[in-house]
Amino acid sequence: MTKITVFSLGHSNLSWEEFRKLVELPNLDCILDIRSSPTSRMAHFRQYELRSRLNRIGVGYLHLGDQLGGRPISGPTDYARMAGTSSFAAGIDRLLEIAERCRSAIMCSEAEPLTCHRFLLVSRHLVEQRGISVEHVLRGGQIERHEDTEERLLTLHGGTED
Repeated sequence: MTKITVFSLGHSNLSWEEFRKLVELPNLDCILDIRSSPTSRMAHFRQYELRSRLNRIGVGYLHLGDQLGGRPISGPTDYARMAGTSSFAAGIDRLLEIAERCRSAIMCSEAEPLTCHRFLLVSRHLVEQRGISVEHVLRGGQIERHEDTEERLLTLHGGTED
């Protein structure tokens, strides 16, 4: 069985062409939008426009933010609690069903994975609980293994443990 790799990227304030290059770099087939609210000040990152633009370049689009989004409907943000919900588990299962069939990336707004729930919640769960390989496509076009992103986090905060 081939090990699944899921990519991760953030759109930030990129132009459409800059974002398109990040999508094309790892030859993605599908973007799984995990923004709780799939909207943006930049029109090309609003859900329907983004879907249309991705489809025109042969990339599928699916919004999973209702299950994998980082902002709860009510109450404080508690990633440990969120990761234990049946909705989150169903979202992860759906993500993996898609990733088994096509080269997929989870996408959110933040360019830097260290400041985004796609790293702190979703990618971490995929790696630690499901044994999935995650690679973060960085703003400059570099691709960083999840484990290396964790090392950057530890170095940034002077820690050596989880």
